[in-house]
Amino acid sequence: MVILPHLKLLLNNSMSEIILEKHQYKSPTFKGIVEDAISFLEKTPSLELPPDTQFEGSGVYALYYFGNFQLYQDNIKKDSEELIPIYVGKAVPSGWRTARNSSSTQSSLSRRLREHARSIESTTNLNVDDFSCKFIILDGLEGDLIVPIEATLIRFYMPLWNSVIDGFGNHDPGSGRYNQSKSEWDVLHPGRGWAERLTGVPPSYERIIDKIKRINL
Repeated sequence: MVILPHLKLLLNNSMSEIILEKHQYKSPTFKGIVEDAISFLEKTPSLELPPDTQFEGSGVYALYYFGNFQLYQDNIKKDSEELIPIYVGKAVPSGWRTARNSSSTQSSLSRRLREHARSIESTTNLNVDDFSCKFIILDGLEGDLIVPIEATLIRFYMPLWNSVIDGFGNHDPGSGRYNQSKSEWDVLHPGRGWAERLTGVPPSYERIIDKIKRINL
């Protein structure tokens, strides 16, 4: 069998040793762009949760807690000069994962903040008036920064409801799926109607408390 020269070259290349350095891309500007966007977010006005005006746009947001829930007192900063978020999240437009953004659903950020406010209002031991929020709108090309900005904020601040207590951002699983377990957040803050219908074995309340206490050691 005769192998043409250009095919022989392709075969040789495919069988050669991989040199990872030749495949690894490093951007000298990416970190600076993300940090600039985070600095912008942190300088935005602090608003009530949810903001009293609905608005258009997707992006990243941070929630801040100033209440008196005892387990959180060692993990929140009430000094307005050093706000520590209790939760960081993102809101992306419909079709974002397949690059088919729909202009009819660009209010996802505003909608997400209202959903969070309803979750908090439904609990028996939290008051939505004890929360505030900040957000940054990222549409168009800047929308590609949503994921890295959210991830960087979570890594830096380690917000309680992102890194320790799981489940705040969960949604109603829908009919036929209530055999799931409650999240840690719903055990600690009972009251969401759909969560109360879940029939799975919930996580231990004592274990959740221990997790919170251990991060202060």
